[in-house]
Amino acid sequence: MSRDILIIKLGALGDVVMATGLVARIVQHHAPQCCVLLTSPAYGELFTAQPGLELKTFARSSRRATLAAVLWLRKQRFWRVYDLQSNDRSGVMCALSGIPQRVGNHPRFPYNLHPGSRYTGHSHIHARMLEVLEAAGVATDAVAPCLHPSATDRAMVTKWLQARGLASRRLVLMHAGASPGRPEKRWPYFRELALALARHGLLTLWTGGPDDRDSNAELSRATGIDASGAFSLLQLAALTAHARCAVTNDSGPMHILACGSIPIYGLFGPSDWRRNHAVGQRDRVLSLNKDESVFRPTRLADLKPGQVLRQLEQDGILAESHQRLSAPP
Repeated sequence: MSRDILIIKLGALGDVVMATGLVARIVQHHAPQCCVLLTSPAYGELFTAQPGLELKTFARSSRRATLAAVLWLRKQRFWRVYDLQSNDRSGVMCALSGIPQRVGNHPRFPYNLHPGSRYTGHSHIHARMLEVLEAAGVATDAVAPCLHPSATDRAMVTKWLQARGLASRRLVLMHAGASPGRPEKRWPYFRELALALARHGLLTLWTGGPDDRDSNAELSRATGIDASGAFSLLQLAALTAHARCAVTNDSGPMHILACGSIPIYGLFGPSDWRRNHAVGQRDRVLSLNKDESVFRPTRLADLKPGQVLRQLEQDGILAESHQRLSAPP
């Protein structure tokens, strides 16, 4: 099968998750032509269930790696590239690729298919990417992030919960971590919130990766279960089938959890929730500046546990008889 269409999406985690539905729509639009996704090794698993898509992983480690990727691109003879990254690195790749049709976010070289206006952060990142696809003639109706855990992924999650006697517990997922370089995005009151939820009979699962082990170990000593490193990215999405809701910092896992069918309460302060909230979860953003017309950074420490708890109570999360709330369209 010849390779016809290239899609570039390298990172970061939250942006890649938001791009999953875009990639699926591009593949659908060009079927039965072959589409190839160039992405980072850590994120390839998110696309393994996508039919009609080949994966090519690219380690963004050096200029030498970028050069190697460009040489590979020139050998493939793609006729169109969708640069869903559209940063300096991917822009150089597109410029040197020899691909005639170059779709991107910016109305300038190297892109010849793009939205008519510059992107200045005035809209959500996902909404802007829909504009990028529309500029290339791709329909974007009902495009949303989507992850597809396998039956094996779902079974492993169930087995993990059963082994710890958690299968019938009322669970709330919490991700207290954030990018190591952005400590200001970590809400300081997760422990207090989890203790308050425990008094309502809700048990917290502390999710996260290797960077979260120390903090989750400390949090779980107060209450809840430490699930650091227990699940792959797709298994984390599968875990949502067993929980009432999730409370998270602005982070990649927030977007993964939002691909499930539970309410996601995203905590925002220093970062602009209008650009970064989990798709479909706008009404559940918790921020002190949510009602202001212009974004103003705030300190997460000024968002108190009681405010978050009241929102959960208002939405029926604390009720003994709980009807699952689905994400709005």
